[in-house]
Amino acid sequence: MIASLLACAVMSGAQSNSSDRVVMAHYMPWFAAKPTSPEWGWHWTMGKLNPDRTVNGRREAASHYTPLLGLYDSGDTQALECHALLMKFAGIDGVMVDWYGIREHYDYAINHRNARRMFDAVRKAGLKFALVYEDQTIPQLIKGGKLKADETVQHGKEILRWVEANWFRSPTYLKQNGRPVFLVFGPQHFQRSDWERIFEGLSPKPAYFSLHHRREPAIGAYDWPLPKGGSEGSDRERAAFFARTKDWSAFIPVAYPRFHDYYKEAGVHESWGSIADIKGKTFERTLTEALASSAPVVQIATWNDWGEGTMIEPSVEFGYRDLETTQRLRRKTLGNRLPYQPADLRLPVRLYHLQKRHAKDRVTAAKLDQVSRWLFAGQLDRARQRLDALDRAFANRRP
Repeated sequence: MIASLLACAVMSGAQSNSSDRVVMAHYMPWFAAKPTSPEWGWHWTMGKLNPDRTVNGRREAASHYTPLLGLYDSGDTQALECHALLMKFAGIDGVMVDWYGIREHYDYAINHRNARRMFDAVRKAGLKFALVYEDQTIPQLIKGGKLKADETVQHGKEILRWVEANWFRSPTYLKQNGRPVFLVFGPQHFQRSDWERIFEGLSPKPAYFSLHHRREPAIGAYDWPLPKGGSEGSDRERAAFFARTKDWSAFIPVAYPRFHDYYKEAGVHESWGSIADIKGKTFERTLTEALASSAPVVQIATWNDWGEGTMIEPSVEFGYRDLETTQRLRRKTLGNRLPYQPADLRLPVRLYHLQKRHAKDRVTAAKLDQVSRWLFAGQLDRARQRLDALDRAFANRRP
């Protein structure tokens, strides 16, 4: 029954050419890891775990899963460039970065720095970027004495004018009908009149999307996995979202692989619920539905939320499976415009691991820099040959 409702809802809108669909991955810039950072950040520890400790051959971390890269730092340019290349080879068009603004409080400023570095990486790969702003930061800034209650709208104006000057005007920032796409996770603080005042003077005004429901002055809404009712509940919520979109001028559907958070295990709070992976079928189904809709933009939730287990980034547990699914479904519509194969997805990860193992070897580092340039230039055969040669050379050195 739910499947039928979803099919009807997806097909109810006017169909557009699915080959024009832009697929964006929701990206978390908040991981801090040694030795890039002096300490392990909250998103690897949730305040309870110690990644310096190994349990059953695995670093202790606040996730049920382990990145193939290992526990990385979101400020590490090599990790960011690896992510950007993986997205490009999988047929993902860019990132929507979870963003906490520019004010110094908690880890907001570090996340902002990391977002800037990620935007540099995706720009280098020829991909697009956009923001998902967390206005829940406003009450936190007030509580922390960083902002006065009567200054919030002015603060919002300052943020948006910084974004307009530094990101909205970029040719690689995601646009819809010439307007920069701007998502808000909620909103959880600003109301309609606040947003109208915040957007005053911006030209063009952002194509603003709110969460789940269209809240004025949003032009539409974007969806997100809701695990409270389990997999069936999530399917019902997704069907309800598609049904609501018939009255909107724009919407952004969501695709996701699973939901399996670590909050209860870490003692943070109760779990939000769960959505079953079903051996990859959940992701294949939700991405297929999103691509079949009339929406010009699709968001994958997420690239790398390891704490909630919604990541499609390669992992020890799932390998490259979800990226291979993305690549296969994108190739159905993009054809020769997506020239990459599953084997190509392995190249950025191979490069990253060699960069870390031989960081102090200047000769090898120079050779790996050339591999990186080849990958970004699309010269994958040359990159693969160099990586193979280096692997053979290192194997011969071992006693």
